[in-house]
Amino acid sequence: MIDRRRFLKGSGAVALSSLLPWARAQDEFVLTAAPATIDLGEGGGTNVWAFNDQVPGPTLRVRQGERVRARLRNRIGVETTIHWHGIRIDNAMDGVPDVTQSPVPTDGEFLYDFLAPDAGTYWYHSHRFSHEQVGRGLYGLLVVEEPEPYPVDRELALVVDDWRLDESGAIVESFGNLRDVSHAGRLGNWFTVNGMSRPDIAVTTGERLRLRLANTANARIITLRFAGIEPWVIALDGQPCTPFTLDDGRVTLAPGQRTDLVTDIHLAPGARADIDYVDERGVLTVAALVAEGFAASTASREPPPPLPANPLDTRIDLDTARREALVMRGGAMGDMNSATYQGREVPIRELVTRHGMAWSMNGVAGMPESPLFTVERGRTVALDMVNDTRWPHAMHLHGHHFRVVGYNGEPLPDSPWRDTTLMQAFDRSRIAFVADNPGKWLIHCHMLEHAAGGMMTWFEVR
Repeated sequence: MIDRRRFLKGSGAVALSSLLPWARAQDEFVLTAAPATIDLGEGGGTNVWAFNDQVPGPTLRVRQGERVRARLRNRIGVETTIHWHGIRIDNAMDGVPDVTQSPVPTDGEFLYDFLAPDAGTYWYHSHRFSHEQVGRGLYGLLVVEEPEPYPVDRELALVVDDWRLDESGAIVESFGNLRDVSHAGRLGNWFTVNGMSRPDIAVTTGERLRLRLANTANARIITLRFAGIEPWVIALDGQPCTPFTLDDGRVTLAPGQRTDLVTDIHLAPGARADIDYVDERGVLTVAALVAEGFAASTASREPPPPLPANPLDTRIDLDTARREALVMRGGAMGDMNSATYQGREVPIRELVTRHGMAWSMNGVAGMPESPLFTVERGRTVALDMVNDTRWPHAMHLHGHHFRVVGYNGEPLPDSPWRDTTLMQAFDRSRIAFVADNPGKWLIHCHMLEHAAGGMMTWFEVR
């Protein structure tokens, strides 16, 4: 990481400004995508693309079962759409350009209108040239509240991103360069939490918090370590799980993933609990919880109760499942010699230099004309995914949640429900889900440069 300015500038924004503004719809939300200048904490303004002049965009809040009506107004000068990541919604509202809708032109509008069937933490982001538009700031949280309030005193969102900035604080205009596409993706050099560098987030001694974490980075796998608090995990990718504690206070989020935590604040007033990014190179503090005052009680509490189950069809039947395979190849130091691109076999040199493609799925680079498979509604699908590359991939499934039922030959009978799963180099993973949502649905890597460079396919539920 390059953090030369971070340590010169000192700590981040004031505590109260680190709380994300949110909106609850009366009739409809309005999300205007437009150029904006924001302070990412590097001492000056950075030109971004933003929803409603802020990054992250406004946190949209609805209750489970309510209708979401969100009007996109496009003012960025190029086409765009919004994908509602993790929400099991009608296919026509999924926001995939040229698949579920036409891209929204400059100065155009589109009304997204869907029911929110599942409570949980989700997010929305551009799905047109995502590697650039998300990298410029077009994303925000969507929170679907449980019918009854969960027993915490307060909740906070922690939206983590990394940006690629130059010495002046401007975004580096290198979107889609071949090194990023063929290697790990666009890795940044400037961390933000809730759009700010190293914010101090005010908490109250004695309170119980729900923390909604989201990794909105283009490609960085983010491991956070919480010091001074002991969080419990209560949900993954919006779906409830049996509460469990973190190993060494650490949680890892691949791009696109979310995790809900519950923690009790036992800090003395004025004490800090650092939130650190950790990797093999060391530790970097990206935010801190700072205790102020006292709540009614500072006594230890019981472990948090499980969240109520969402109306997800969990009746996976592996005995009668439709079995399919998805083999990923390519990337730097890979052995892919050619792939099918736009209906013809293309050698690797032409794929990379003329078409910007460096990856394939089942021998096809980029979005294929025909689906990976077509399955009747209500049937279980068991998909064997093979990462035959030297790079990790965050595999995201649209319109459904799945379980990883096997990993590298080992069965995983009780794994949690996810919409995005991280596969390391040369790993094998079997996922299973009930294909109960009709339409055309994407499967792609959420390292967004990998998707742009060929790692995208689709399936159809009829």
